[in-house]
Amino acid sequence: MALFESGNPTLSEKRFRSTVLDDVMVRENCMTVRGTLGKFGFLFLMVLGTSFYAWKEVALGGNAMPLVWVGIIGGLILSFVIVFKQQWSPYLAPAYALLEGLAIGGISAMANFAFADKAPYLVITAVGLTFGVALAMYLLYSFRIIKATEKFKSVVITATVGIAIFYLIVLVMHAFGFNQISFLHEGTTFGIIFSLFVVGIASLNLILDFDMVEKGAEMGAPKYMEWYGAFGLLVTMVWLYFEILRLLMKLNRR
Repeated sequence: MALFESGNPTLSEKRFRSTVLDDVMVRENCMTVRGTLGKFGFLFLMVLGTSFYAWKEVALGGNAMPLVWVGIIGGLILSFVIVFKQQWSPYLAPAYALLEGLAIGGISAMANFAFADKAPYLVITAVGLTFGVALAMYLLYSFRIIKATEKFKSVVITATVGIAIFYLIVLVMHAFGFNQISFLHEGTTFGIIFSLFVVGIASLNLILDFDMVEKGAEMGAPKYMEWYGAFGLLVTMVWLYFEILRLLMKLNRR
């Protein structure tokens, strides 16, 4: 039976188990939960830096779309490299954070200006809700109010994979000029329910991520896996933020 699984493909048992250090003499060089959270904080600061830069470009009347696409495509490429080369994560995770910041900052600025009259605090609300949800999930996990049981993992992973496949289908349909799936962007009742569902699944993925980081430390994963764990947490947090921002935009379109 697997020790742990996750809907986040960057944080899986296979990734951690393949790096486990068996020699008890090198335990001081092993991954820790505290070290992982500290590195996540560092990555978050890097995201903030490039986010502010992209935001400033939009505020000054510039075109943020090149920055957004550089962030999205570059981040996607780096994420695949990091997944297969975990030992490179101390160098590539910060680069990934910088690229994600460009995408987050550009998209957030455009959303902020689009809803400036109707919802002037849209982005601030999305950021606050994202970290509020993350803190709530952390506390629920820490006090074992929500336990990452095998059944829980199975349900969350299945739902996450289903969402990923659906988004992939939508992307392919969009590439062929079919853009009739209105509930993804419009504030219809079904659209809001769908976004609430996705936000819920993204939130529950944090429980799995916390569990995996904890288990990775218990298994004796090497120190560089702290960067890998921090990268995996950042992936989930970025997803959660975008889904919350999408939900708030839908609510303000009603």
